[in-house]
Amino acid sequence: MTKSYEVPLLVLTAATGAVDGVSYLALDRVFTGNMTGNVLFIGFGLAGVSGLPVLNNLVALLTFMLGAVLAARLTRGAPGPAALPAAGLAILVGGSVLSLALAGFWLVTGPPAHGAMLVVTGLLALVLGAQAAAVKHIGIRDLSTVVVTMTMVNLSTDSRAAGGPGTAWLRRFGAITTMGLGAFVSAVLTLRVNGAVALVVAGALLTLGTALVAVVRRREVAAAATAGPSPNGH
Repeated sequence: MTKSYEVPLLVLTAATGAVDGVSYLALDRVFTGNMTGNVLFIGFGLAGVSGLPVLNNLVALLTFMLGAVLAARLTRGAPGPAALPAAGLAILVGGSVLSLALAGFWLVTGPPAHGAMLVVTGLLALVLGAQAAAVKHIGIRDLSTVVVTMTMVNLSTDSRAAGGPGTAWLRRFGAITTMGLGAFVSAVLTLRVNGAVALVVAGALLTLGTALVAVVRRREVAAAATAGPSPNGH
């Protein structure tokens, strides 16, 4: 049943690309999902490279980790017949709602000033950190929804060109492509319209991905109920 989660997680990956597009282009060069970029920017900034918002990147880094910690605490050891605990689904729903609320706030109030920008940055990073920790329970290592570096490594090393079996190439290529497409759409909207509209689209993608996850999870629970208890009583 885990394979059924692939499409929903690809949608969430596209959403992450879209959120990062907004945060980088409209929130002063900060990533809210790709923490590798923030670590590098912090290092560059501390080395004296001018124009890098070290504080923004640090806020995103810390709140992303906070989101992951909170999600892990809420879902750790959670019982249930589905790969994703009910608390994990609730986290995805909450992240979608919060993202759309931030987009609405942005539409109404206009581009955030520096203080508000830090708050928006922190909350978006919190959402994506919690999302990554929640979907980890599903167990698809190439679909963390927030980063594709290891996906690229796995795609390359397992390819037939590298002497590998060439397995899971479609899923891995899909993760790389969907993140790029999400970033592309977000960048076009941010540059040609505004960041708020791009964030609305990102929030809509998060909502769609979450809804698809909920559908798969419902089917998984129903299948488990139909099958009945396992021979060992669990």
